[in-house]
Amino acid sequence: MIDAVRNTVLAILNKNNYGYLSPSDFNLYAQQAQLEIFEDYFYQYNTQINLENARRSGTEYADLSKGILEVIDLFSKTAQLTQAAATTNTYTMPSDYYLINRVMYGSTEVERVSQSKISMLNASILTAPSLDFPAYTTEAAKMTVYPATINGATDITAQYVRYPLTPKWTYNTALVAQGPVFNASAADYKDFELPLDNLNDLVVKICKYAGVEIRETMVVQYSQAEEQQNNLQQ
Repeated sequence: MIDAVRNTVLAILNKNNYGYLSPSDFNLYAQQAQLEIFEDYFYQYNTQINLENARRSGTEYADLSKGILEVIDLFSKTAQLTQAAATTNTYTMPSDYYLINRVMYGSTEVERVSQSKISMLNASILTAPSLDFPAYTTEAAKMTVYPATINGATDITAQYVRYPLTPKWTYNTALVAQGPVFNASAADYKDFELPLDNLNDLVVKICKYAGVEIRETMVVQYSQAEEQQNNLQQ
């Protein structure tokens, strides 16, 4: 999909000789555009859930929340967390996580609590986390699990939504004098991870960034108008 997106973007920019978009700039804008669309899926999902609760949403093929959830699930990942230091109850969060869904201690789910609440819980025998009802807090890139006896190297597993991998349009450098030629077999090639129906959204957002770069207001205005139209259709 990434080659189709780039060709469309270049066609729009070259239509009135607005300017040329280099592969490095395209890759930079592609990454930002994909991230924007990825994050927007969560806002769309929230909107659809609110519509369902208000009985204003459809079912079966009109069940938009189901489709959005399926896209988000494409980025679902399960990983064993690494201890920050040996025999401690602190673990390092995954470097690619966007949202933690579940934390598991074996087959037991670990409850997330706030930093302000954990001290109060630990102060009481009745409410202190136990092996049957463990809890965890987060701070920066670290996760601390309670009780402190949960400190094995393989004790904690997290199921989370990861960030999309960085897209990269690669080309054959041997033919660069003739203009970059797409090379999908390059070792560092990476296509977009979004569904095909996001192709137009990617084109619009990348055109917007490119229009700012070349200081062409018509390209920016075109992109903004397309985005507004897309928002009205959601």
